Amino acid sequence: MHVLITGAAGFLGRALAQRLSPGSPLGGRAVGQLTLMDLALEGQAQTSVRHCAGDMGDGGWLCTALKEGPPIDVLFHLASIPGGSAEQNYLLARRVNLEATQTLLEHGQQQVGSGQAAPVLVFASSIAVFGQMPAVVNDDAPTRPQMTYGTQKRIGELWVEDFSRRGWVDGRAVRIPGVLARPPARTGQLSAFLSDIIRELAAGRSFTCPTSPEATTWASSLPCVVEQLLHAASFDVAASEGQRVLTLPTLRFAMAELVQAIGRVYATPATDLVRWMPDERIETLFGRFPPLLTPRAQAAGFRPDNDLDTLVRQALALG
Repeated sequence: MHVLITGAAGFLGRALAQRLSPGSPLGGRAVGQLTLMDLALEGQAQTSVRHCAGDMGDGGWLCTALKEGPPIDVLFHLASIPGGSAEQNYLLARRVNLEATQTLLEHGQQQVGSGQAAPVLVFASSIAVFGQMPAVVNDDAPTRPQMTYGTQKRIGELWVEDFSRRGWVDGRAVRIPGVLARPPARTGQLSAFLSDIIRELAAGRSFTCPTSPEATTWASSLPCVVEQLLHAASFDVAASEGQRVLTLPTLRFAMAELVQAIGRVYATPATDLVRWMPDERIETLFGRFPPLLTPRAQAAGFRPDNDLDTLVRQALALG
């Protein structure tokens, strides 16, 4: 089985690639070859691990790299230009978030046209597609993205559904919440404070939080989301009422509850170390998340972290 991961050098991509080394099981089959795509890739390529270093926004490079490899059985499309960076650089975001996605989907069309099986394509979407949310978000909640990133992810979801309808891919788009805890690096993500607060308070260092203590958000640990992505590649779509676009189950919590959990798990005086300085934009984007109901995804076997303490403990497990 040939598995391809785009964005393989990213926070989520690296963790997923570690789980999918050649010989690893995926959906009852063993991974035979793994192709990793990103701007730059660490380490040496192996006989069964192919490195494709290049710009996902370069359509010519991407088409060539896809054609040079064997037929794809499973494709995890994680590469993207995230929220804040997409707002600042629309052209780059369009090339990576839209044009590269279209190229990957059309490669599936070409693969089917050549007599090969349609690849399973797991598209990493985002809760950013919701934008302004209703009082409760459920499986039928409307999408009203408020940023370019969310808009482009919603377009990708629609493409996945359409290409699956045509039989060119076996697509599954999963809306990923905040993933914790990201490494301390400049990624352009406005939600980085959610990772920073865990890392700093766990180490006993003070932290200034850009939300109020009552601000509510959604988030999952990195190990949890990796398991959800693996499940996305193999679950029976009929179990989700035939729906190919699913919001992943996650935890909803207040920031004060997160701070208390950090103190419990890492035995630090977390509540005394945090200073609350709400930023209205950050609070609006990441601190007013309503209750979330995801019965379709849960019926299909997707699971969140067990509780907030588990999330906090696992958040730094792969760091």
